[in-house]
Amino acid sequence: MLQLATNPSYYPCLCLCLCLCLCLSTTPMEDENQKPHAIMVPYPLQGHIIPFVHLAMKLASKGFTITFVNTQSINHQIIKAQPNSTTNHDIFTEARQSGLDIRYRTISDGFPLGFDRSLNHDQFMEGVRHVFSAHVDEIVADIDAQSNPKLTCLISDTFFVWSSAIATKYKLVNISFWTEPALVFTLYYHLDLLEINGHFASIDNREDTIDYIPGVRAIEPKDLMSYLQATDISTVVHKIIFKAFEDVKRADIIICNTVHELESDTISALQEKQPIYAIGPIFPKGFTKGLVATSLWSESDCTKWLNTMPHGSVLYVSFGSYAHASKKDIVEIAYGLLLSEVRFIWVLRDDIVSSNETDFLPIGFEDRIKDRGLIVPWCCQISVISHQAIGGFLTHCGWNSILESIWCSIPLLCFPLLTDQFTNRKLVVDDWQIGLNLSDAKQLTRDEVEEKISRLMSGKTSDELKRNMKQIRKTVENALSRDGSSVKNFNQFINKVEIKIRKK
Repeated sequence: MLQLATNPSYYPCLCLCLCLCLCLSTTPMEDENQKPHAIMVPYPLQGHIIPFVHLAMKLASKGFTITFVNTQSINHQIIKAQPNSTTNHDIFTEARQSGLDIRYRTISDGFPLGFDRSLNHDQFMEGVRHVFSAHVDEIVADIDAQSNPKLTCLISDTFFVWSSAIATKYKLVNISFWTEPALVFTLYYHLDLLEINGHFASIDNREDTIDYIPGVRAIEPKDLMSYLQATDISTVVHKIIFKAFEDVKRADIIICNTVHELESDTISALQEKQPIYAIGPIFPKGFTKGLVATSLWSESDCTKWLNTMPHGSVLYVSFGSYAHASKKDIVEIAYGLLLSEVRFIWVLRDDIVSSNETDFLPIGFEDRIKDRGLIVPWCCQISVISHQAIGGFLTHCGWNSILESIWCSIPLLCFPLLTDQFTNRKLVVDDWQIGLNLSDAKQLTRDEVEEKISRLMSGKTSDELKRNMKQIRKTVENALSRDGSSVKNFNQFINKVEIKIRKK
């Protein structure tokens, strides 16, 4: 070798030999092992599973191998809701047939399939908090020992309390996926500031404006998430929030299902703390019903009915997959719909009030709506709100519903029920001005429901909301364009993951 190094005539041969050696030493198996392989674990609620599924598809289309993990209970509900499915059905079968490397596993959440998780909410959440991590650990160990390509990343819901421990144990890149707006994230992230200033966790919480959260200009206490307005902070959900937002500060990367331009100040302030990427909205390709089933209930097809309705004349009413409403509020909304004389589709889950109370509509209501109203237990929301007959959406302000409505340019009538929905309403009504509050008083009345529906569906207010919605829609559309912020952020996120993988 000393002779070769001192004789210039040998340099070309030496370079050729080195190149050949490098090429021969890199086998196809080793190339395959360099491919990023992410295990994805969504929170076991439909509103969290939907963006996780869409993210899995998007990452797989970029060359990732994905192992997607649902609970056995969620999988059972999804399969039961699908026509002509079998118990061993894999919800990603069609995605794999399209060329995507997405594997599917299910694990126990600690409860039997027949356990009513809605009725026994607190008990279920205690199980998710204490027991679920052991099942995740077991499946990660199994995949880590056997998988090809090698497992490299953990993408888990921010609300899980165990992510950093699992990622550290198996030397995985720890990616926290936040499925709600950045505003909600940063309020939880700065719980210590809220507590120090007496707006949270005090005997008598302050009621003045909150103006000290980094990246948040100002917010009223009434617009905080319901858990931050609560006087009892000893609940299981509070314990989950406290632990989860300690844990997320150890994440390698945070990704958020929002658009930078819609929450630029908030995201910029967070980026000074940790790597965070606004990569939303994460929709199925073409904003159509995706290849992967995510619905926990059988979907009614509303298309035939909608096809008979005039353009923009139908109000869509839905309160999502998780939150509950009081029977009194359901009754007032029902009478408000009657008084408004508007055409409507109303999605009413059987458990919208409670699993134990399924008789909640006024007597004779369905007979009185005749041909102008359609009540269904569940439907494909994307298919409905993208229909030209829809002119407004009375919503609980779930984040998925807001993003989908923006994409379809559908103005919103806001009736938040739980958790982030109160803060989401602030964004919709105050910041972006694309919706109205359903009620400005503590007690919902049918007269106010009628008045707000009328303002949403027609007249000067309706026109203003539609103009504002078109501007917000354009912002989102630009973010998803080739040179848009969400596309750039997504590519930067992937580059960051690859760098982190090489360092592990």
